[in-house]
Amino acid sequence: MEIRINKYLSMNGVCSRRAADKLVADGRVEINGRTAAAGDQVTDGMSVTVDGNLVKEQRQDVLIAFNKPRGIVCTASDKQGDNDIIRYIHYGRRIFTIGRLDKDSEGLILLTNNGEIMNRMTSARYRHEKEYIVNIDRPVTEEFVRKMADGVWLEKLERMTAPCVCEKTARQQFRIVLIQGLNRQIRRMCEACGAHVTRLRRVREMNIRLDDLPVGKWRDVSQEEYKELMKELGMDYDR
Repeated sequence: MEIRINKYLSMNGVCSRRAADKLVADGRVEINGRTAAAGDQVTDGMSVTVDGNLVKEQRQDVLIAFNKPRGIVCTASDKQGDNDIIRYIHYGRRIFTIGRLDKDSEGLILLTNNGEIMNRMTSARYRHEKEYIVNIDRPVTEEFVRKMADGVWLEKLERMTAPCVCEKTARQQFRIVLIQGLNRQIRRMCEACGAHVTRLRRVREMNIRLDDLPVGKWRDVSQEEYKELMKELGMDYDR
């Protein structure tokens, strides 16, 4: 089977496809000792190196669900110390987050070693659902729910949010389902509607649910969840 070099690097946990394209363009990737070019194909038995280091094929996808506590950041950085999500989980294999949750938010975040899964789940064109439970500093009114559902103009981002599902779940709490992933989107939407978020928790991403997973703990995504996710992503089931 032939696989384009950028997809090969992504599938084996090196980086995203976009980052792989840059590695290739910078001449840092070799296939069988030859400097790779954009669009090159990799077949079984070929040796691929990045900066002289052999890329090891990962025969099994890792996909875990983590209940992120507040204070943990999703951006890997030496400055973050133990607050870095990768150090916090300490999985034992190279994995990376699928998207992000900001430092003050909590709840479900998925991590994987498969760059193709990450690409498909984070690409805006696929419009995948993410569900949140949000608490604010004032009562949730019918007008507030209507504005959130219809779409809100975010001045700092100079764009309108897409229509979404929004419903009241308690006096100062609501449920919202987004198909966008704008920077701090829910917090910005609430501020535009005159409210401030006091707690923000993601409870679902596509078919994967947080359910009763304890805060600070992770679990392997089940075979049934994985199979359904691959179907929704339009990817081959291989696990």
